[in-house]
Amino acid sequence: MAVHTLQTKQIIRASMEEAWAFFSNPRNLAKITPPELGFEVLTPDLPPQVYAGMMIAYRVRPLLGIPMTWLSEITLVEEGVRFIDEQRVGPYAVWHHEHRFHDLGDGRVEMEDKATYVLPFTPLGDLAHGILVKPQLAKIFAFREKAVRELFPG
Repeated sequence: MAVHTLQTKQIIRASMEEAWAFFSNPRNLAKITPPELGFEVLTPDLPPQVYAGMMIAYRVRPLLGIPMTWLSEITLVEEGVRFIDEQRVGPYAVWHHEHRFHDLGDGRVEMEDKATYVLPFTPLGDLAHGILVKPQLAKIFAFREKAVRELFPG
């Protein structure tokens, strides 16, 4: 079993309050997810900000258009600093995603994402990592970076 990490950083032209309000709102994830993933929020009546213990159900089509349910739990929230979501049900054996925000001043925020994950079906999952999973995650996070630049043009 291999443990993988994906880490990205992006400078956002926004105040810390604006960045936190956008990224801590679970409904905004659909705005920064590639449309071909068919991402839908299934949990009704979500509040406008994550909190520790929050459970959020999504539908996503990560492979061949086959729908999957992804259930995340927000396990930690440090207001204006970071939050962590962990997959409880979904395509990964383990998914731990930390979103961290650093106020750079001057109307800029550095957003850092660190996803630590393990694929199911060892050793087949580990073989699929380089061919399917790693390129798909790179594509998803590249789309996210572009979408965030468009949402916060500054």
